[in-house]
Order: sequence, then C-alpha cells, then structure tokens
Amino acid sequence: MATSTIALERPVSSTPAPGRGTMGRLARQRGAIVGLMVLGTLVVLAVGAPLLNSRDPIKTSVRDALQPPGPRFVLGSDQFGRDVASRVLHGTRISLTVGLIAVSIAALLGAPIGLVAGYYGGWLDGIVMRVIDVLLAFPGILLALAIVSVLTPGLTNVMIAVGLSAVPTYARLVRASVLSARENLYVESARAIGAGDVLILSRHVLPNVVAPLIVTATLGLGTAILSAAALSFLGLGSQPPLPEWGRMLSEGRDYLREAWWISTFPGLAIMVTVLAMNLLGDALRDVLDPRLKT
Repeated sequence: MATSTIALERPVSSTPAPGRGTMGRLARQRGAIVGLMVLGTLVVLAVGAPLLNSRDPIKTSVRDALQPPGPRFVLGSDQFGRDVASRVLHGTRISLTVGLIAVSIAALLGAPIGLVAGYYGGWLDGIVMRVIDVLLAFPGILLALAIVSVLTPGLTNVMIAVGLSAVPTYARLVRASVLSARENLYVESARAIGAGDVLILSRHVLPNVVAPLIVTATLGLGTAILSAAALSFLGLGSQPPLPEWGRMLSEGRDYLREAWWISTFPGLAIMVTVLAMNLLGDALRDVLDPRLKT
C-alpha cells in the first residue's frame, strides 16, 4: 500500500504585526498626534529657517535696536538690532540638535552599562550600581553644571555634560529591564543549548529593553533641551552671538520692562518644545508599556 506524505504547513496568522499594532495604538493617542504635529513643525522651521526668514540672526544694527513686533520685525528686535524671529528660528535648529546629541550620548553610554551589569550581576553589578547611586544622588542639572565647569563653557561641552549627567538614569533603567528579561524561559533555553552571552544579549535580552529605552529617550529630549537652555542662561553654554534659546533669555532679562519680546518668544519656544516632547513620551509609554495595554 502506497503511503502518502502529508506536509504540515504553519497556518498564516491573521494577527497584525506588532509594529502595525503599535502604530495604530499610537495614532489613537491625542497626545501623540499633538506632539508629533508640533515636533514636525519645529523640524520644518529648523530646516527651512534661512528660507522662512532671510535676515541674518547675528547681524547687528544700532538704529533698529529694541523695535517692537510689527510689519518690519515680526517678533521685534533685540538690544543690538537683531531680528528676534530669525534668532528664534535658527535657535530651533540648535536646540533640537543639542537635545538629540545629548540623549544619544546618554543612551549609548548608559544602555551598555546597564545591560552588562544586569546580565552578569554579582560583584560587577554591585560596583557599577554603587557608582550609579552616587551619581543619582546629585540633581541632573547640578551634575551637568559641574561637568561643563570642568570642560569649560561652550555648546559642544554642554551637549557632552547634559548627556553624561543622564547616563545614570539610562543605566539603571536598562539594568532593571535586563534583570527581568534574563529570567525568562527562552533565555534559559538559549543558555542551555550553548548560546554565547553576546548572542543572548543581542537577540533575547536587548529587545525587552528597547521599548522603555525609547520612552525614556523621548521624555529625555525635553529635559536635555531644558537643561542646555538653563546652562546657556547661566553663561556656561552657547556663547555670543550664537542664537540659542537659553542665551536669548539671558540677554533679554535686563530689558523685560521695555522690551518684553526679547525673552518672551524664546521662552515660549522652549515651553512648546518641551511640552510636545512630554506629550509624545507619555503617549509612547501608554502604548509600549504592556501593563497599560487594554
């Protein structure tokens, strides 16, 4: 009797891909929509600043000093006759760049530290976490202030200082996620069949860290921009005549009574940017945190 072989095929699942499901849930979050729209607008303004306003943001004109908002100067001019609108637009590019680089430094340094400490544990984890605890005892802005004081003032050093001050936060976050992920059965199975540590970390542990890392990085963008602006306000960040929002706030504080627009508009730009980052970060947390999924 001839025997027939029946090939068993894996049924095709009708469940949408996780990426699509995440994007769908994100699209239903009002905060995410508002945050993305504002951030998209800021990116367009940053890229198209020279086209949107042809005035040189650092060119001075004594006769145009302290002009109020009007047809000639949409947002007014500062004490040196520079166009505030042009400076705010060009400052958008600087502030977004500072935030992205600072968060990248924090994530690229903090994530591997937390990954190694959480996975191997033991004395290595104990030493690393005690150092992290000491750094976390200092407020982030104070730690950044100390670092930039050692590195000397400047925009590049501000990005480094803000990034380094946030490393302990990312290291502790990743470590906590790794401690939970390494106890899963698939990690034990991979270890049992002889998979190396690098393979286990990259294929089985790291994917569990990505979601909280994305949420923290998104929220951290707003914090980094705010910290960089604070350091520039104190004179430790960007130096004149660079059009940076924190520096503009500092330059306009002596003219609040007679020329309120010098500090008001860069202050509003900081507020709107940080608010958009927080809205997007909160929405991502609601979508990516499995404990909050319905």
